[in-house]
Amino acid sequence: MSHPVNAFVTLRSEGVGVVVDLAAGRLPALLHWGADPGELTLDDVATLALTAVMPAAPSMVDDPTRLAILPEHWAGWVGRPGLSGSRPDGSAWSPRFVTHTLLIDGEPREASDEAPSLIELGTGTLTVVARDDAAGLELTLTLELTAGGVLRSQAALVNTGDDDYRVDDLILAYPVPTVASELQDQAGRWAKERVPQRRAFTVGSHVREGRKGRTGADAATVLHAGVPGFSFADGEVWGVHVGWSGNHTHLAERNFTGEQVIGGGELLLPGEMVLSQGESYTSPWLYGSYGVGLDEVARRFHRYLRSRPQHPSSVRPVTINVWEAVYFDHSLEPLLELAEKAAAVGVERYVLDDGWFGARRDDHAGLGDWVVSRDVWPNGLHPLVNRVKELDMQFGLWFEPEMVNEDSDVARAHPEWIMATGGRTPVETRFQQVINLGIPECYAHIRDQIFAMLAEYDISYIKWDHNRDLIDAGTHPLGRAGVHAQTEAVYRLIDEIKAAHPGLEIESCSSGGARVDLGVLQRTDRVWVSDCIDPLERQDMMRWTQQLLPPEMLGSHIASLTSHTTGRTHELNFRAATALFGHLGIEWDLRQASDDELAELGEWIAFHKAHRDLLHGGDLVRLDFPDDSLTATGVVAPDRSRAIYSYAAVSTHVTSLRGRLRMPGLDPARRYRVSPVLVGRVPSGLRPPAWWGVKRDMATETVDLTHGRPPKLVPVAEEAGVVLPGSLLASAGLMEASVHPDHALIYLVDAVD
Repeated sequence: MSHPVNAFVTLRSEGVGVVVDLAAGRLPALLHWGADPGELTLDDVATLALTAVMPAAPSMVDDPTRLAILPEHWAGWVGRPGLSGSRPDGSAWSPRFVTHTLLIDGEPREASDEAPSLIELGTGTLTVVARDDAAGLELTLTLELTAGGVLRSQAALVNTGDDDYRVDDLILAYPVPTVASELQDQAGRWAKERVPQRRAFTVGSHVREGRKGRTGADAATVLHAGVPGFSFADGEVWGVHVGWSGNHTHLAERNFTGEQVIGGGELLLPGEMVLSQGESYTSPWLYGSYGVGLDEVARRFHRYLRSRPQHPSSVRPVTINVWEAVYFDHSLEPLLELAEKAAAVGVERYVLDDGWFGARRDDHAGLGDWVVSRDVWPNGLHPLVNRVKELDMQFGLWFEPEMVNEDSDVARAHPEWIMATGGRTPVETRFQQVINLGIPECYAHIRDQIFAMLAEYDISYIKWDHNRDLIDAGTHPLGRAGVHAQTEAVYRLIDEIKAAHPGLEIESCSSGGARVDLGVLQRTDRVWVSDCIDPLERQDMMRWTQQLLPPEMLGSHIASLTSHTTGRTHELNFRAATALFGHLGIEWDLRQASDDELAELGEWIAFHKAHRDLLHGGDLVRLDFPDDSLTATGVVAPDRSRAIYSYAAVSTHVTSLRGRLRMPGLDPARRYRVSPVLVGRVPSGLRPPAWWGVKRDMATETVDLTHGRPPKLVPVAEEAGVVLPGSLLASAGLMEASVHPDHALIYLVDAVD
């Protein structure tokens, strides 16, 4: 006879503490998720559980509600339940689970009816298995505290009954204290992804649903709850992210009792998850990050991602993508010329974008036919691939495996492979439809075509695109909703490709940044932040994508002189300094660049290579400025030995100077040399402060963007810059160097002890 689990579990990692209540066979409840309270005794934890019990009050259940990470309706929680579902007769819609098995790091712990025990973990995993025999359901809940202090959880539901069980919702949620009275998440659209938005955390629900069949450019990304006025550096903040690339929900809910939770899960379409006897459904991982300030929340996500065995460990190669250089005009000689010029400035990876296959001369035809076009490439891609490899660059290729043009060989042969419902063809987006990878024959066809390309050519990198939302995404022949199956099939396809080709890297691109989540990023190596690479727009998009992902996972390219998406023109200083804080690349027709521009571009690439170990391995810091006229970002080495900061003027300030600029994140007890960095042209409008120790001819104040180079600053000392303690650099800072709007200044900081 099995006994209900009766235990408390503590987890601790890098300043985060979690206390889990498993007493009396109940589902896991978080007694604490926040700052590490230190070592606790069994009495401490039992008392903590007692102090969490709410007093009886009018219009409330007599037994105080206990809020599990899967909120339970039967227990008196009248908010959104964690599990919504039922059997054909309408029963089993309010299950009551009792835990009977506990595993710690995969090893079973014996359950008993005795007083609760205390299990102490650092980082680790606890798993409970619970049943409701009357409902015919078994539930497995897993909680893990990872490296970096990220708390993640997952649920798996098994139908142990005799008839079908329809799952409508399976949502996990973490309680947050009432001092967290403000919410912040993200919004956006194509070419303007991840725009922060903030509101009060009031009674009721703040629900962000993604019904696009992909994460979405307007996704919440990370839903935060924090103390009033929380910022990058200050104020307790709790954040959650749903690691799923299909339809999903982020939820913040405050009950009339004052209890409040943040959480989320997959958004299941009607009838999409019906479990027959013995079948199971597993939810996406829900990730939670706690910290003082948004930067600490972000750094925990970054440390977790960097701790994974599949995280990119090799040097991130400087990349050129040829899309904005040639678009669909695939001619060998221009592409070879681009390769020559790219290699000459230090590029290490060359990516051929859309247009190499089938009838794909524009975006009206050819998607789904992943065979090299002999009309455009009579000798195949070999002449280009061979020359790219001779130039000591990796070769990458664009695919969009989840999409199809109706004007394609595959769609003509198999119209039933187009996702549809209701006996109609879905509305087109970019003249394309969704090809149904949930159909085994379709999956095999697309997989085999990709495998054939990887077998014929030395391809090191795939740019994996996804250019439309899933509308009417049903499965032949009945038209049942198929978004869940499509998402699972995409994961399976990427996994299969990666297993067969170790070392192959894949980028998640989706109309730019519409698939940025920790589901796809368990399988891919970077994301394309946005189709907009105007550096002014990218300053904010990079800044807020870093709330989830570290810089080395952000595709960040130096744009053309004039942006293709906004029409703005920017000096190379601003374009390069913006792209510096990511996985650097180029999206520019280098055939049109002058010799001076190519020389300056080479200087920026060399600078990036010299410092990318820091840029791609350090701790993120961001600074708040009241009027948003300046965007400041830094990366500090984990051992606090060095740092790099960027201060970008993104608009005109109300006063002539902003004053002293701080450099947070350094060791307050160490001394550092701060040195200004001038790569290529002198930034327009530069007025250096006295601490730079340089002179400048003010007659060169106006700089022509296209002709000649102004004189460089001339140091009056052997080494420009100053030496100060980290404590002063963080608290007092250094006088600003003024530049015109849409220019940036870079500073290197090195410990001198």
